[in-house]
Amino acid sequence: MTVRRQRLSAGVVVVRRAAEGWRFLLLRAFNHWDFPKGMVEEGEEPLAAALREVEEESRISDLVFEWGEGSTQTGPYSRGKVAQYFIASTRTVVVELLVNPEIGRPEHAEFRWASLDEASKLVSPRMQPVLRWAAMILNLPDDR
Repeated sequence: MTVRRQRLSAGVVVVRRAAEGWRFLLLRAFNHWDFPKGMVEEGEEPLAAALREVEEESRISDLVFEWGEGSTQTGPYSRGKVAQYFIASTRTVVVELLVNPEIGRPEHAEFRWASLDEASKLVSPRMQPVLRWAAMILNLPDDR
């Protein structure tokens, strides 16, 4: 019997306070909106991977884990991969989508600071539980 090792990616639900309320950082790859995330490398802790991925994908380096280092995970997808998400705030407004040298282009086509309502319309069904988890932590009303 072959045991398949679970593939783990890690990311951060990055939020910032705006005059209109909390905004969620969403990144778009093709037609898929998601939070910054990437694969956990061998020997790397998920939180360290999440921090590395946020900086690599957005240049955000001022994350504050004001709600602690708790996390949530997605169910398995894409051949058994699971994504673990943390939540942190930033004061950064402008996001830089840098070229990934491995693929010769940015990994994402655009970014958006979205309200909870906007984010709930953009993220996939797989990401809805992660968004609800983050909204609960932020004490946002879930009137969807």
